Amino acid sequence: MLEGESSKVKIVLISDLHSCYYGVDQNEIIRKVDREKPDIVALSGDFFDDKIGDKNAKKTAELLVKKYPVYYVTGNHEYWSGREEEMKSYMRSIGVHVLEGDCETVTINGTVVDICGVDDPAYMTVKEWTDQLDRAAAATDDSHFKLLISHRPERASTYEKYDFDLILTGHAHAGQIRIPFLNKGIFAPDQGLNPEYVSGIYDLSNGSKMEVSRGLARESTPAPRFFNNPEIVSLEVH
Repeated sequence: MLEGESSKVKIVLISDLHSCYYGVDQNEIIRKVDREKPDIVALSGDFFDDKIGDKNAKKTAELLVKKYPVYYVTGNHEYWSGREEEMKSYMRSIGVHVLEGDCETVTINGTVVDICGVDDPAYMTVKEWTDQLDRAAAATDDSHFKLLISHRPERASTYEKYDFDLILTGHAHAGQIRIPFLNKGIFAPDQGLNPEYVSGIYDLSNGSKMEVSRGLARESTPAPRFFNNPEIVSLEVH
């Protein structure tokens, strides 16, 4: 991927917050992110929720964007709320980079990174969603490190048609109930029983790597998490 100490890029991935509460002023999240000292923070969807109010999500975003470049894509719950455009507008208003089929090129520690993102396909046709992917991929450069932020890991077979180096996802909630000592979950949204992509790094057939975050959802979930602690993912690309 990247070479040399000066080329390292530190990424923190936050997924599936669902506007859940993490201490006064969301301090549990902010302290964890601060300890990691990331170069960028990626929010891979379901940051907001369709039933829980926006207060905790907004507070988290407001505090993060004061310290770090923050990149956000929607998840299915933003769309289920019917307020996805309102949520995107809010995020833009505080300085968050909202990605919806586009790509932003940045230089981090001397390394050029194309940061791409797509909306959740909850209410899109397959073509509408892949059009976003096509548009984002077309804006990348083969000499750059190519990062894609997307909500859904079960779309891996589609990601394999592109040449992103790293794909950041969530959505699966690690299968909600994890089998101890195995990276296996019982049930995941849009994957059903015995889901294939639940947590951690997966090597895709085209050479891409896909990270699936367990996410941070707690009080928003219909069933409790078992053997499945919430997580903030920290990745060092080098």
